Amino acid sequence: MAISRKRLALLGLVCTGGCVNPGYLARGKDESIQVAVASPAAVAEQLAATIIADGSGDGDGQATPISRVSFDLPVSPPIENPLALNLPSVLAAVDSQHPIVGLAQWRVQQAYAALDRAQVLWLPSIQTGLSFHRHDGNYQASDGSIIDVNRNSFQYGLGAGATGAGTTNTRPGIVAEFHLADAIFLPKVTEKSAWAQGHAANATLNRQLMVAGTAYFELVAAHQELRIVEQSRQRLSEITTITVDFAETGEGLNADADRLRTELALIESRLIGVEERVAVAAAQLAQAISLDGGGTIVPTDINAIPLDLIEPGKEKGTLIATALQARPELKESQALVAAACEAFQREKYAPFVPSVLLGYSTGGFGGGLGNNLGSVDGRYDFDALLAWEVRNLGFGESAARREQAARVQQAKFEKLRVMDQVAREVSETCSQVEFRRKQMEVTLRAIANAEDSYRRNLERIRDGEGLPLETLQSAQALEQAQQAYLVSVIAYNQAQIRLQWALGFPVAS
Repeated sequence: MAISRKRLALLGLVCTGGCVNPGYLARGKDESIQVAVASPAAVAEQLAATIIADGSGDGDGQATPISRVSFDLPVSPPIENPLALNLPSVLAAVDSQHPIVGLAQWRVQQAYAALDRAQVLWLPSIQTGLSFHRHDGNYQASDGSIIDVNRNSFQYGLGAGATGAGTTNTRPGIVAEFHLADAIFLPKVTEKSAWAQGHAANATLNRQLMVAGTAYFELVAAHQELRIVEQSRQRLSEITTITVDFAETGEGLNADADRLRTELALIESRLIGVEERVAVAAAQLAQAISLDGGGTIVPTDINAIPLDLIEPGKEKGTLIATALQARPELKESQALVAAACEAFQREKYAPFVPSVLLGYSTGGFGGGLGNNLGSVDGRYDFDALLAWEVRNLGFGESAARREQAARVQQAKFEKLRVMDQVAREVSETCSQVEFRRKQMEVTLRAIANAEDSYRRNLERIRDGEGLPLETLQSAQALEQAQQAYLVSVIAYNQAQIRLQWALGFPVAS
């Protein structure tokens, strides 16, 4: 998106009217003070102050240096191993490899694995192996008598664990054991839960995109604030040099020079604070996109310009209705309500349907007295069992139903809470977009007024009608206007990103 040179100038990024170089003051034949004009680069390279000779000179306006006052401007060290990113590249970095997004997506895989397991609950399992059993000593015969017997038994094949005349229901070869209510309702419960996890993963991705986008604009804001403060320091350095020159020649007060030196020291301190903000914002963005390596992120966007992701002017009620249908958090809540209802149905019908046990075994079986192991031959066993259970004389059934009914109600109220939250987030971000757009318009006009005031004060100095200290306030007002416009633009862009997220759409530039 292009931005005009005029707006760049208002942002303080282009010097349109020339910048005052306080290095040479000349008094012409009309005794007026003349101020030379030079580029900011020349001023930054060398700040000097000279005044013309006194009235005994020829009055030709030639400057004769008699003193030099230097103000060293520390330059921010270059960033080592910078990684230049723009908004699309930042958003593209949030993918399945991001730890937060990846964790959510693997939870979806886990949920669908649970669904697969529930859907095959009624299918039998296969067990194969062998077993050996030996008994020495008293044993009760079927007629009730106690006899002393030493015997052993051996089984192999599908199923294991048969002893004597007993069946192999300990470890049947092919066994199906389940509660019929679980076989009917558990697949439905896990299916709804898997849907909920899928929507939760989408919500996690959308939120992380929103976090990354807002973090990127925080970094853009920090870098542009650094340029604004550096530019303000440049202007203040120029004013300070002029004020010192005025004080030395008796045109101004030493107190004014001390005041400007203090202001210059304070802005140096502010500059350090902004450099800290740049470093912190880069670290936060690196975390937001899970960036590997020790490189420092720098934005490719030199200027913070308004970003329109959502068409302006849309009715708030329409946007809320869109969000209530599109937000994955709300879809997750709806799926959880459905899962809770299915779980309640399971408890409702559980006492009326049986638990099932089906077992089939085949293999070789044999044994004998003492250590004799013989007569091994084929054996086949089939067992079928149906059992109805009423837990705790019915009180357990009632408690289980009340518990699931309470979970259903909790899920429903959670859905209502999410609906209220979605409506609030859309309404809130719509208001932020609207009012921050107005802030941009106001602060943009403020920059124009502040720049005009600063220019007029410089012209008054050139015409000998004012003192350099008089420009301090206009210079500070210009910086404040630039900062206010920057804050409003960044806040507007972040509100646009949050609005797109609040509507339930993945953030995209």
